[in-house]
Amino acid sequence: MKKIIVLSACLILAFCQSGCVYVSTGHHSDRSDRAEKKRAEKKSRSDWRPEHVIFVGFDGLCAKSIRDGADMPTLRDLMAKGSYTLESRTILPSSSACDWASIFMGSGIELHGYTTWGSKAPDLEPRVVNENGRFPDIFWQYHKKNPDAEIGYIFEWDGMDFLTDPAATDFRLNTKDCTTAAVQYIKDKKPNLCGIIFDQPDGVGHNIGWRTPEYMAKILELDGALKQIMTALDEAGILKETVVIVTSDHGGIDKGHGAMSMDEMQRPLVFFGKNVKKGYVIEESTVVYDLAATMAWLLNVEPPQVWTGRPITSPFKTK
Repeated sequence: MKKIIVLSACLILAFCQSGCVYVSTGHHSDRSDRAEKKRAEKKSRSDWRPEHVIFVGFDGLCAKSIRDGADMPTLRDLMAKGSYTLESRTILPSSSACDWASIFMGSGIELHGYTTWGSKAPDLEPRVVNENGRFPDIFWQYHKKNPDAEIGYIFEWDGMDFLTDPAATDFRLNTKDCTTAAVQYIKDKKPNLCGIIFDQPDGVGHNIGWRTPEYMAKILELDGALKQIMTALDEAGILKETVVIVTSDHGGIDKGHGAMSMDEMQRPLVFFGKNVKKGYVIEESTVVYDLAATMAWLLNVEPPQVWTGRPITSPFKTK
């Protein structure tokens, strides 16, 4: 009898333990599934962001030249397959150093202090400076958050060297052949953030005139450079994970710029690439300093409080 009782007790205990193990395993499995689901949802929410942002700037490219039918097949293709506006504005004055500084520093001259076309240092005391003693720009903000990211800066006009923080860039080159350098760099390093800034058609505008036949010929040549950059992104295998931004610092009229006419102040702004809406015309107001905020938003970087720029979000599909 005792043996029967003991045997029954053992069977009951084994059954209970088996049940407990089963219930416990199921509970952990549910918890694991929920955690995995949350991770997938979080990844899905952030998947719209690009891994690479390539900024291409053409000094002095005016919006009116595009409206007037400028022969730029590559740029027009990016406009048709991406999002764009021909009404993006400069700050005042509509001059090179002031506007390039604003593009990368997210603020106007009142805060970053670069006030003339050729400023090599702030003419006004900057409102704030970072740990390198410079007004914070998009390159440094991104480098701080992602120190292992590849960051490049390639430019033709030597004045560009004074407008971004050199401590932020892995590759920094002043060259008279931006195209060759940019193509090689993209293929070799697959940069996460890269600024490529040409010094034309500004030179032709000053020497011969804005929207002259020579000016229009120069922007067709620059369109060829843009095509080579797009091809390099494709051949590097990163085009599908890239947002390309094409713009300029200002326009021009006759043989100059810097004043308050729309021909001087309006500039093209084009977005193309990952999760960019196709054939979308940007209706919202945009200013040069909004570009730093937009690049920060695309790269998931918190903008500093001193920036006045707002991210241009309407061209992007984020869900």
